[in-house]
Amino acid sequence: MKKTITTPMGQNDGYYDAWTSYARMMSAAVALSACVGVVASAQSGYQLRPTDTINITVVNQPDLSHQYVVDEVGNLRLPLIGQLRVVGLTATGLAAELHRRLEEFFTDPQVSVDVERVMRVFVFGGVSVPGTYELTKNMTLIELLARAGYGGASEALIIRAKDSTTPIDPDADADVIRVNLREFEKDLETGTLSRNVVLEEGDTIFIPRVDPNRIYVSGEVREPGAYSVPEGTTVLQALTLAGGPTPGAALNRVKIMRLVDGNSQRLDAELEDVVQPGDTILVPERFF
Repeated sequence: MKKTITTPMGQNDGYYDAWTSYARMMSAAVALSACVGVVASAQSGYQLRPTDTINITVVNQPDLSHQYVVDEVGNLRLPLIGQLRVVGLTATGLAAELHRRLEEFFTDPQVSVDVERVMRVFVFGGVSVPGTYELTKNMTLIELLARAGYGGASEALIIRAKDSTTPIDPDADADVIRVNLREFEKDLETGTLSRNVVLEEGDTIFIPRVDPNRIYVSGEVREPGAYSVPEGTTVLQALTLAGGPTPGAALNRVKIMRLVDGNSQRLDAELEDVVQPGDTILVPERFF
């Protein structure tokens, strides 16, 4: 038996008016979509970059509806269309261009474009794996250097320019943040993280290959070689970095080779003397 609900006269008038307005709005939206044939993601202001991932959907065309990646030079290769330069386009612009191109093959193709935006930073110079890295939430300098294979340099330059989409040269007109990595390492040991800069999208991190704080230790030490040291490092601390002296080391006859006014000088050194960048510490063998 069919159940009927009766309401007083006029009680449904408001519902009817609201439904009528809603129906009209939806009809207008459908009509507009049908006329334009384009749907873009909410990130319509974002301009496409190389390596961006894009989801393209063409209604009733599964062979065209796929996820695509913009190549390194800013192009997409699509069925029917072929190679299409997309770098610099917004999602709306790309959807409109695809709609126009596909009209050669279909009647009023319905195209939607969604960009999976990936924020990036760049690292170059004295690291094992330079290149482009995805910027995760609250990523810090030390996290990036760990991923890139930081090799113990004494300084990092963070080159920051507004709306940068490509790596920036250290000489470019941009803000440069210098981070003393030797002091930073000391901070980490004490739990102080004030130097651990939070990175921003588009930052370029440059690690100089020539370490301005590098010294050399040779002779009677366990691990002779080049070492990056913080300001104020003493001869004894440098020898400790080099594994310590061997049993045959003559610590009372340590010498420092230092470049002074373009001339190399051989200086007597005490263990408490402070070394300078570029110094070579010579630890001679003990006479028996």
